[in-house]
Amino acid sequence: MEYLITIVIANVLIGGMIGMTGIAGFLLPMLYSGFLGMPSVQGLALSFFAFLISGVLGAYNYYRAKHLDLKLAVWISAGSFVGAIGGVRLNLLIEEDMVKKILYLVVLLSGISILLRKESEDTKKNDRPGQKIPPLFWLAFGAVTGLICALSGAGGPILVMPLLVVLKVPVRTAVGIALFDSVFIAIPSSIGYGMGCSPKELLLLLPLSLISHGIGVWAGSRNAALIRPDLLKKGVAVFSVLIALYKLIAG
Repeated sequence: MEYLITIVIANVLIGGMIGMTGIAGFLLPMLYSGFLGMPSVQGLALSFFAFLISGVLGAYNYYRAKHLDLKLAVWISAGSFVGAIGGVRLNLLIEEDMVKKILYLVVLLSGISILLRKESEDTKKNDRPGQKIPPLFWLAFGAVTGLICALSGAGGPILVMPLLVVLKVPVRTAVGIALFDSVFIAIPSSIGYGMGCSPKELLLLLPLSLISHGIGVWAGSRNAALIRPDLLKKGVAVFSVLIALYKLIAG
């Protein structure tokens, strides 16, 4: 029972953080594989099914709030879909211990990037992101980030959102695009990893995970304006760096 309660509480909290800031999804595979001891394939399957829900609900709310550049999101997502297929295939060829180390390393670097990144006033005021960058760049951008996220279990926003901000996309628009993009990373990833799981175990845990995660994401994305996203991001980043360092050092 404690096992199931942990999954529910973690999904609500992590889903809420994803809805508010677009980040924190990477904590799910760490929870499943690092702390609950699940095989990495099962942990990744549950995580990416959850990312599918968070992407749909979060992107919808950001679109309603006019914080989603749909044209740019479609170009990035097209590349991410292809990249994610390659990431899943590559993951299944690598030993499980190595997959976990890749996940922790991605988490560590992502946390550090959030802590070091500063939002300039120009970035905040820019309302036409990516207008001078050709679509082929965004396709390649999506393919590379999609491969890394699908391979490591990082989800999508934790990597895509900071990079979009670096490329002069406004913060809230970057969150909306990253959530939309995470749907197209999650589709091939959840199917690919799900095929490697025991159907009985997946069917037992999947509904519980999806419902609790969906509740958290919906609440977070609907109330994103009520909390300073920079403070939440910094808190998640510090926690991520500490956990990733511990897992990398402890093995």
